[in-house]
Amino acid sequence: MKLRIEDDTLRLRLSDAEVQEFAATGRVAAAVHFGATADQRLTYALERTVPADGPGSVVRVRYAPGALTVLVPEALADAWTGTDQNGFSERVALADARQLRILVEKDLDCRH
Repeated sequence: MKLRIEDDTLRLRLSDAEVQEFAATGRVAAAVHFGATADQRLTYALERTVPADGPGSVVRVRYAPGALTVLVPEALADAWTGTDQNGFSERVALADARQLRILVEKDLDCRH
């Protein structure tokens, strides 16, 4: 899974195998390691949520030191993985009237 961060935009691109894993398990994750110890990394993930997890109709972001997770409502996740739809884009409200733009896309020609 590719991660691109620019200003207040977060973009995830998933290979075909990662899209299939997300469809089957509801989660796909990757990590970037920055140092000599295992805890010096950034883990980023895409995770399907169900209505019991909170608001069921909006994309959300969960951030903790060393971990960034994009939470996708179950219905949107199923529609995206089960159709030809290449991706989706959402805006998440932030502090100080800012917005985080989130793009999640299939990178089906990816060969890495």
